[in-house]
Amino acid sequence: MTKHDVVIVGGGPAGLSAARRLTVSGIRDVVVLERETEAGGIPRHCGHIGFGLGQFLALPMSGPDYARRCVAAAGVPIRTRATVTALEPGGNVHVTDPENGGAVITGRCVLLATGIREMPRSARLVSGTRPWGVMTTGALQQFVYLKHAKPFSRAVVVGTELVSFSALLTARHAGIEIAAMLEEGERITARRPGDWIAGHILGVPVLTRTKLLAILGIDKVEAVEIERQGRRETIACDGVVFTGRFQPETAVLRNSPIELDPGTGGPAIDQYFRCSDLQVFAAGNLLRPVETSGMCWAEGRVAAANMILALKGKLPEVSLGVPVTFAAPIKYVYPQRFAAQMPIAEPPPLLRARVGRAARGRLRLLVDGRELWSRSVNLLPERRISIPSDRLPPTGLQEIHVELIED
Repeated sequence: MTKHDVVIVGGGPAGLSAARRLTVSGIRDVVVLERETEAGGIPRHCGHIGFGLGQFLALPMSGPDYARRCVAAAGVPIRTRATVTALEPGGNVHVTDPENGGAVITGRCVLLATGIREMPRSARLVSGTRPWGVMTTGALQQFVYLKHAKPFSRAVVVGTELVSFSALLTARHAGIEIAAMLEEGERITARRPGDWIAGHILGVPVLTRTKLLAILGIDKVEAVEIERQGRRETIACDGVVFTGRFQPETAVLRNSPIELDPGTGGPAIDQYFRCSDLQVFAAGNLLRPVETSGMCWAEGRVAAANMILALKGKLPEVSLGVPVTFAAPIKYVYPQRFAAQMPIAEPPPLLRARVGRAARGRLRLLVDGRELWSRSVNLLPERRISIPSDRLPPTGLQEIHVELIED
């Protein structure tokens, strides 16, 4: 058994930014565990430009370039091909890798930054055969950017989240024609003018109010059957890309004592990014689906600042706190609880929320029944909601509630 001040599980933007913050603050007994052959997280698979703004004081860079910058900046040992199989109280992390087999690593603090995964076809209950050519955006990006392969020639993209447009750019890079984007709702999930860009710049038809019914083909995809505005149609293609509907990567937490939040799907945290096990912190897209790499980077830094305080014994050792409650159409709010507040190294974190459907009205923050903050909003499911928590009183809290009074 080896011991460290901090064990970081996940070598994406959140985990690597936390490592950097720890090392520049003098905490150097840190190890990062990454299950893939290279660290860098999802950006490593994204060949398009747009990463790194605000983190490295540089022009926007491609995903792989950004991932390399994050790895170089971390400044700590990174163990790749290291799969965490279990977490136990006391900061014990069970890890296995091809060279060393199984072992237990103990951290005075543990940071979970395992990220997210897209919902595959199996979880979406799409009927039809099981031919070659069905994959998620992440799998497509690995084929194109890591293996330099073209898995199909003409595909249908299912979904219109922000990542769906990343799939369009990946396909364009590989010379893959996109026959259509499919969206069950009345409008795209991502912000407009994404549909205009897809249709008029990339030449991709965006079909709203359209449901994928079945995938056709024996050895490989030959077509998809869709229902569009009450009519059934067939689109010829040899590939289907399922995008979005992200879920936090919590497999390692399933049999652990760490509490999961049913709204976010990730671990429930307090305002210090601590889980129900106070030695364990969490940051990045594990906390909720899905945010930008820049926000994950920022959350990793804040979590690291709080781990530094924990290592110095300056955080309250109280697992129970005041819960944050909410009502529909709000889908989730995090942090999910607030412990007794103390001075921290960063400004108080914002409460983050999202809605489950499009809604407009007045968003309110109530503490013990009294309104502390409100704002008129017009919200979509993929739009980030930020609520200031600096107005919360330092003591005497009994109830924190977020609500949207719809027009």
